[in-house]
Amino acid sequence: MDTDRPFQLFDEFEPHSLPRAVKATRWLTVSSGASDWHLPFFLASGIAAGPTLVVLAGIHGDEYEGMEAIPEVFRAIDPAQLRGTVLMLSACNMPAYLRITRASPIDGLNLARVFPGNQTGSITERIAFWITEKLIRHADFLIDLHSAGQTYNLPTLIGHYYSPAAHHQRALSGARAFGAPVIWSHPPDDAPGRTLSAANSLGIPAIYTEAPGGGWVQPDDVACFVEGVLNVMKHLGMCHGAIRARPLKLHLIGSGNLDRVIEAPVEGYFRPSVELLDRVRAGQYIGRVQDLFGEGLADLHADRDGIVIMLRRPRRVQRGDGLALVTGMFD
Repeated sequence: MDTDRPFQLFDEFEPHSLPRAVKATRWLTVSSGASDWHLPFFLASGIAAGPTLVVLAGIHGDEYEGMEAIPEVFRAIDPAQLRGTVLMLSACNMPAYLRITRASPIDGLNLARVFPGNQTGSITERIAFWITEKLIRHADFLIDLHSAGQTYNLPTLIGHYYSPAAHHQRALSGARAFGAPVIWSHPPDDAPGRTLSAANSLGIPAIYTEAPGGGWVQPDDVACFVEGVLNVMKHLGMCHGAIRARPLKLHLIGSGNLDRVIEAPVEGYFRPSVELLDRVRAGQYIGRVQDLFGEGLADLHADRDGIVIMLRRPRRVQRGDGLALVTGMFD
């Protein structure tokens, strides 16, 4: 860990007290009671007042695209040309990042299911609490950079909550400006405990990304995330320049809860017969779980009409593992 950058207790950080025209990095410290955890923080305030954009990455410790994108966004910011403030954490779940896991190895919790957190809870709950209180609560717009990690395979996309509510409509506008090839719209709070849940309860527009992941990084996905964050900044009037959105291929609608998917009914070897973004019909055969002799143990079928938005990446599966998710599409 780089100790040349200054340390500050997360609970003592006050975003509205930042001076203008500042660009700096530091470690924000969250104490678990037994030990301290330091989160890499980037801040930039423009010479002129304006919106506050919060960008998060590393909510899961095995998702790296956002971790690479945030430093690149930071390098691209010129405080003299910036209107407003950008606050970014590149590895929110430091315990999981250090162990290359989705959930925290300290308390076993998924940081994306405990927001808005608990000030006196376990380390994951405390991280969620301070991110909510010190960053999300002060945001005019939130971007949470996720990817599929080691377990899932997802297309590069931008997701958001969808309803007639004003902050959801602002999120949709931001999602379009971000410029990913797929937009995925969800009913509000279909997966409680996310950063988007915390933002939603505060009336703050929020979007999140996904990308194929796999435990490595595709440069084009990082480029998409960097371009996307800068596009949203332009959309919010925080900086000048033309928005360079990528062509939209699909606009999907449906639950984004990866805890509620088509599951493996038995343990074995997963062999899908469909690919990401294939169109399927309810009841259509989409693969099977077989044994090591190639004999089928269980056939899998689509649970609805729609688009295959997620497939499990590791072929070895246990009973109850999520294998696939089918979502709907806007007409």
